[in-house]
Amino acid sequence: MTQPVLQVHDLSVERSGRLAVEGVTFALAPESDTALVGPNGAGKSTLVAALLGLLPRRSGAVEILGQPLGPDGQLPRAVRSQIAYMPQTLALQGRFPLTVAEFVAYGFDPPGIRLPWAQRRRRQAAVEQALQRTGCVDLGLRLLSELSGGQLKRVLLAFCVVRPRQLLVLDEAQAGLDAPSNEQFQQLLFDLRRQEGWTVLQVSHDLDMVRRSCDQVLCLNRRLRCSGSPDHALSPERLNELYGPNMITYRHQHHG
Repeated sequence: MTQPVLQVHDLSVERSGRLAVEGVTFALAPESDTALVGPNGAGKSTLVAALLGLLPRRSGAVEILGQPLGPDGQLPRAVRSQIAYMPQTLALQGRFPLTVAEFVAYGFDPPGIRLPWAQRRRRQAAVEQALQRTGCVDLGLRLLSELSGGQLKRVLLAFCVVRPRQLLVLDEAQAGLDAPSNEQFQQLLFDLRRQEGWTVLQVSHDLDMVRRSCDQVLCLNRRLRCSGSPDHALSPERLNELYGPNMITYRHQHHG
């Protein structure tokens, strides 16, 4: 039986003095696409932060590629290098002096100290290929701070694909995109996932996209309320339990 890429057992996390995630257990099979859904304040971003080692956990265990996540977020460097993360936003103040190509190049080197001139040609070739695969070739010399929302999301994907990785975690990566940009982003993500063999965990409020694209859905409201295929987890009855009877008028505002 193939080992899960990510395995979570009885995970509880406190945030701002309250229990934000309680007793969550799930696993991600290799090359699967799993959506994490739930209402505002359900603990989705808190859960993601704990899985990445950015927040301490109150109890429970997390394993990534068979290696336990330490109490302070420690992972072997070889495992850490297999994780890519896309935040909801990338806050840039003013004309941030970093070009797209320079930013993507930072994704080429795995964690740890490296000589700046080492593998220069390989890095340059990998950056050019990543920009080409994500439709960003014409953006290479642009400043990050000059990009539109849709362009920036594609550049973040280029950062993730500039070298091989196994686990991609997205925290509402579609946030702020208009409908055409969202469709373009989702198609690009789908294609890259198949090509790269990524295992994906994505926080999402686009339930139509989740139905079309994802293999597994985790319904979170502090505790894991249900999980399974989109047809099972996103049935009207379960959505009513998760979001309440006013789910039709629900609109997302991010509260962390």
